[in-house]
Amino acid sequence: MKSASLAMTAWLSFAFIAPGAQAQTQKQTPRPSLLVAAESNSMIWNGVAVAGGNIFVSGPRWTGSKGPALARLDAKGQPKPYPDAGWNAWKPGDDPRNVFVNINAIHRDPSGDLWVVDTGAPDFGGNPLPGGAKVVRISLKTHRVSRIYPFGPEAAQEGSYIDDIRFNGRHAYLTDAGKPGLVVLDLETGRTRRVLDGVPATAARADRPIVLGGQTVKAPDGSNLKVNADPLELSPDGRWLYFAPLSGPWSRIETRWLDDSNLTPEALAAHVEPWADLPPVGGTAMDGNGDLYFTNLAQDSLQKRTPDGRIETVLQDPRLHWVDAPVIDEQGFIWLPVPQMDRVGLFNQGQSKTVWPVSLYRLRIR
Repeated sequence: MKSASLAMTAWLSFAFIAPGAQAQTQKQTPRPSLLVAAESNSMIWNGVAVAGGNIFVSGPRWTGSKGPALARLDAKGQPKPYPDAGWNAWKPGDDPRNVFVNINAIHRDPSGDLWVVDTGAPDFGGNPLPGGAKVVRISLKTHRVSRIYPFGPEAAQEGSYIDDIRFNGRHAYLTDAGKPGLVVLDLETGRTRRVLDGVPATAARADRPIVLGGQTVKAPDGSNLKVNADPLELSPDGRWLYFAPLSGPWSRIETRWLDDSNLTPEALAAHVEPWADLPPVGGTAMDGNGDLYFTNLAQDSLQKRTPDGRIETVLQDPRLHWVDAPVIDEQGFIWLPVPQMDRVGLFNQGQSKTVWPVSLYRLRIR
């Protein structure tokens, strides 16, 4: 396995739009270069988190990945179970409450702790196991689990696939890609509330297929794959939550309304606004300027939407085939895990088309 030095620096140019250019107009300077951070011939990583010299990777069980559900890469790029082997040792029949059943996302909060989103459902499209769906907080100072937030059946319902998380003060917001809706988590009390259940803004539309390489991605039953509320981002000032089904379009809502538990479902839904008509995305990351970086699945590219709505192509490269959840670090790099989700056996009648090795890249964006 090859790995790039974390201390490596590379001064690279990135794409820009000239002043006065129209929205959606694309213009590029010379391409920036992808740097290989890690590779694997057995694990499929769709999540990454970076903290100082630590790189954490994770991937869902149903991809066929072989290795720990959550790992920290050592100096040679080798994955080591994190926070320990016990948390990564779940097998069918085990108690799912204090182990990782199926990790879909990892994310650092503003204080620097690592959060793990466990869908609790071992199989794609399956139901969460009783006690399995949860968010796990890990202190990066002690490398121990500091708190588990279980999601009861009122939050993780039949068909739920709790997907990703963002933080705003005492609240966290999560998407449900299985049963369309959002979940609001009170970080102090641990209370969860489902919101925007089944509204159009959280539900995948039949007229927006997920297309890669000119082919529509198919679900295991042969129908077009539909992924409900999936990507989400928080504006730098915490005022807005942006969210969408994987295939778009994007909506937004002020977080003050999400935090108000007294609003009726109808009143809350009335505060949802259209925001951006983006193509199907593998994942997103928003920087402190409010620029939204997103991976355009159909184009094998990383693009950026500026706050005024302009779209810029940062890099288009066949190696960026279904980049999932990117993350921006403090040194100005964006990290790009490439799990090639459409190539896993689940979406290809049981026959994996994954191109090995699976790679984790990084790219300087500032």
